Amino acid sequence: MNWDAPAPELAPGPRPNAAGMDLEALKALVAGLGERPWRAVQIHQGLYRMRWTGWDAFTSLSKGLRSRLEAEVRLEWPALVDGATSADGSTKHAFRLEDGAVVEGVHMPYEDRTTLCLSSQVGCAMGCTFCATGQMGIRRNLTPGEIVGQVVAMLNAHAHPQGRPVNLVFMGMGEPLHNLDNLMKAFALLTDPEGLAIPPRRITVSTSGLVTGIRRLGAFRPRPRLALSLNATTDDYRSRIMPVNRVWGLEDLAAELSAFPLEAGERITLEYVLLKGVTDAPEDGRRLAAFASRFPAKVNLIPFNPHEGSGFQPPDEARISELLGILSAKGITASVRRSRGQDVAGACGQLAREQDRRG
Repeated sequence: MNWDAPAPELAPGPRPNAAGMDLEALKALVAGLGERPWRAVQIHQGLYRMRWTGWDAFTSLSKGLRSRLEAEVRLEWPALVDGATSADGSTKHAFRLEDGAVVEGVHMPYEDRTTLCLSSQVGCAMGCTFCATGQMGIRRNLTPGEIVGQVVAMLNAHAHPQGRPVNLVFMGMGEPLHNLDNLMKAFALLTDPEGLAIPPRRITVSTSGLVTGIRRLGAFRPRPRLALSLNATTDDYRSRIMPVNRVWGLEDLAAELSAFPLEAGERITLEYVLLKGVTDAPEDGRRLAAFASRFPAKVNLIPFNPHEGSGFQPPDEARISELLGILSAKGITASVRRSRGQDVAGACGQLAREQDRRG
């Protein structure tokens, strides 16, 4: 498979959609309506700082301009259509997009911050065997507005106060680096100091190992943090569970990550899903430590989150502790990531609409 082949894009609608436009696009929009550029600044602030979702909320604009916008310009964020709250307080949300497609995201509140898990595509082309999303195949890329809209919808739904820290992790549906152009347009909107103002260091993009995408991401300034979904320590087994490894093996990945331009103190996160009796042997821990020692890295051990038809099981607690000890002894910073939302199928690797799972 050509992993760099572009995924399908959403066809444009009959009217422009302001949701997802940056300031320059909004200036062009208001100029076409015969309005002054400062109106674009007001709209930009309403969209991204105030998180307004309908033209009637833009009371800083004249009533006449609001009426024109209502008639001539769409304001269509993804619609939050479903939610399931876990016993741990996290909530899996479903978002209906304007063409009827549905993606999922997760809101995870913590004592001192909120973390949002976001999708970047409808489905995924990577075909990882342990991931429910991989069973869907690829439908299309999300637009910048559809990416940002997940953030707007979840922050609004949970009455997120201004100033409370937000972390964003692109670990939901899709391979983010397969949709890098739209992802980075969304990143610019998310980090804009005059809008949502989320610091770049609080945004992490997880890739299955798309080497060309990693290289492209490294050229952006600013850019999000990078995480690699590793999940196996031999080429033979990683190629079985992650088809992308048949194109770019572990040595290719290590070389690319070693060359990735990191800022002072920055580390690459290695995500390692533990599959009982498959990827959790002591020798896996030693090979994982050797891989992580080749560049500044930290390791997240992720006990597998079961889903129907996967054929895998989570590891025993004793084995998790043993692997942590092996990594620590080798000087590798490591922790166990207990995925939240398992009981509502909102944990790592579980995101896929039920109708897509069925067929």
